[in-house]
Amino acid sequence: MTLEALQNIIKEEVGVLLYFSGEHCSVCHALRPKFRELFDKEFPELKQIFLDAQEYADISAHYAVLSLPTILVFLDGKEFVREGRTVSLHQLKIQLKRPYGMMTE
Repeated sequence: MTLEALQNIIKEEVGVLLYFSGEHCSVCHALRPKFRELFDKEFPELKQIFLDAQEYADISAHYAVLSLPTILVFLDGKEFVREGRTVSLHQLKIQLKRPYGMMTE
């Protein structure tokens, strides 16, 4: 995955979840399946992309990823949500439900 390819995906898709994690981040590994489940169930039209922050250091730097995990949600090509380290799945669901519904109706 290149930065250019990722930016094209963000422009083309209704919405994109970017999940930045690290190999040695236990929180990242614990939260990832929960995010996948939430987005599969509640926001199926959002593309999910999971990136290792070290492996994709250029992309991480471009999006100013300073802690892990970092979750970015893009809607209509624009960053809509940015959460780092401590993330409430419930709060994220509430935050995305209305705009997602408006975009996918």
